Amino acid sequence: MSTQDFLVELGTEELPPKALKKLSQSFCDGIVKGLASAGLPHGDVHAYAAPRRLAVLVKALSTQQPDCIQNIDGPPVKAAFDADGQPTKAALGFARKNGVEVDQLDRSGAKLRYVQEVKGNPAKDLLPDIVAQSLNDLPIPKRMRWGASRVEFVRPTQWLVMLLGNDVVECEILAQKAGHESRGHRFHHPEKVRISAPANYLEDMRAAWVIADFEERRTLIQKRVHELAAKENGIAIVPDELLDEVTALVEWPVPLVCSFEERFLAVPQEALILTMQDNQKYFCLLDANQKLLPRFITVANLESTQPEFIVEGNEKVVRPRLNDAEFFFKQDKKNTLESHNQRLQNVVFQAELGSVYDKAARVAKLAGYIARTLGSDAQLAERAGLLSKCDLSTEMVGEFPELQGIMGTYYARHDGEHDEVALALNEQYQPRFAGDALPSTVTGQAVAVAEKVDTLIGILGIGKHPTGDKDPFALRRAALGALRIIVGKELALDLVELASEAIAAYGGKLTNADVQTDFLNFMNGRYQTWFVEEGISIDIIKAVLAVNRTQPLDFYKRAKAVQAFKQLPQAEALAAANKRVGNILSKRDQSEPLPELNQQLLQDQEEQTLASAVALHMSDQRMDYPDRLQSLAALREPVDAFFEKVMVNVEDIAVRNNRLALLKQLHDLFLDIADIAELQ
Repeated sequence: MSTQDFLVELGTEELPPKALKKLSQSFCDGIVKGLASAGLPHGDVHAYAAPRRLAVLVKALSTQQPDCIQNIDGPPVKAAFDADGQPTKAALGFARKNGVEVDQLDRSGAKLRYVQEVKGNPAKDLLPDIVAQSLNDLPIPKRMRWGASRVEFVRPTQWLVMLLGNDVVECEILAQKAGHESRGHRFHHPEKVRISAPANYLEDMRAAWVIADFEERRTLIQKRVHELAAKENGIAIVPDELLDEVTALVEWPVPLVCSFEERFLAVPQEALILTMQDNQKYFCLLDANQKLLPRFITVANLESTQPEFIVEGNEKVVRPRLNDAEFFFKQDKKNTLESHNQRLQNVVFQAELGSVYDKAARVAKLAGYIARTLGSDAQLAERAGLLSKCDLSTEMVGEFPELQGIMGTYYARHDGEHDEVALALNEQYQPRFAGDALPSTVTGQAVAVAEKVDTLIGILGIGKHPTGDKDPFALRRAALGALRIIVGKELALDLVELASEAIAAYGGKLTNADVQTDFLNFMNGRYQTWFVEEGISIDIIKAVLAVNRTQPLDFYKRAKAVQAFKQLPQAEALAAANKRVGNILSKRDQSEPLPELNQQLLQDQEEQTLASAVALHMSDQRMDYPDRLQSLAALREPVDAFFEKVMVNVEDIAVRNNRLALLKQLHDLFLDIADIAELQ
């Protein structure tokens, strides 16, 4: 089988930097999918992307589709021929449709069949449609037109390279005719670049001052930024998203160190870092104590003979940004943080639930209750709750919404608030994402849980439940956040009590009479999402849910204990026995209570042994959940023996009820932790 390398490169105006990586991968995936659909075998596939190009290199692509046998079924043989063996209209029509005579059809099966050999097409004839379809399927939210053309793409196209081996694949895609010629760096090599062969693509582009491999550029930037930071005795902040974006902005990356005036360090460093990263795409530097240095690294897109001019230009550009941050900070400090609550009285939290200030007042109340429950300082929690939303109306947060909470901490400290109160203003939003830190102080934990529970009760209380993937109030995130804090910080909080306090704080504004039930069901649903991530299976979650526990910490401990129990060799048999016991008990008349277990009525050795074992376990409930379940595993043998030798539903009512009482004791022992009958 003959093979050749295949290269496609589409040249464009500068592509959206935040989307470049995704566009590149999608383009590559689409071509691989198209080749598979066409039945064209190939070797390794490489995706390349730079600001003005998307490219895919396919190694050892078959130059010809393989021939194949195509079977086309027709009418049933019985209907295709009459009693004399002559073809009917159905057979004649099927033969005519396929351009053959009836005697050329296969009649050995239940249906007439036309078997034909289909010759494979040359790859060069198939590739244009494969490439065009892949480009058409790119995830582009909004396409644009340019000039008089009606062609649409994410950016205007400039050139197209399509080579199979050394030959051009003749075609026109997105208003560009395929050829050998690419383009080099916009400044270093504006001339056309002839791609000598697909395998030489990267080196041909490198000679034209373009590093076409996205990952190579990314690695180069990352390495050089860290090296430059070390020379400045600093540590570079290199978030993955920012690194990807900068990589997508440059064809020939040259990182350079710049600086700004030290006076700006009086501004909260989070604000300086945010404006430099988001607006200027700079990498900031921290010292060994995680304090911002008056340095940053920019990545130029050319190798300048006078790099000092690039440095000077970037330092000039960043100064107004830092001036703005400094101005906002100084303006905000002219008033106390608490004074911002006045403005929040006119800012709507939710039309039916009042203002943002109303929410802060409710959070204060609920946070105070939580702090008292935990034996902490309720006054600090209430104060933090009252100030929790104040920074939303500050100039700094108005300009940089991502700084909500962070700026509250700075302004509270400036006002002389207790440090736990100040910290809580930022900790209320934790955890912001999976794996994020949890609030470190009890005051912060109280406010964070209160803030989330207030939102859940309020939104569910007016009947606005999340539907499908739509969750405009981020209730799922709030629920998970509250559960993670309660469990992670081992807080003895009860969801029913939290809901009752939160509902009372709304003072009759809620229209959903079943809000508490909806809240508990919603929180129970979040256990499944979270615990499955931790490797706790759904049947374990159902086992604990069956015993209706409303304390998240207790729920988590039970789930972990059942998870360990499930690994024991006795678990499967005990789960089956527990299910059997549950079925037996459910069939009796529930209106008549069972008598106390009577030792005198225990007739068989097996029921006496089981009763003794159950009594032993009932007498010692001091062990923790894992030890209790481990201990209960020892019941497997007496339980198995009981069901093998003892008949429960005997005619003697007293003996029957006594045996049922024994089974209920056994059942209750497990139900005290979880319904292990749910285990699979």
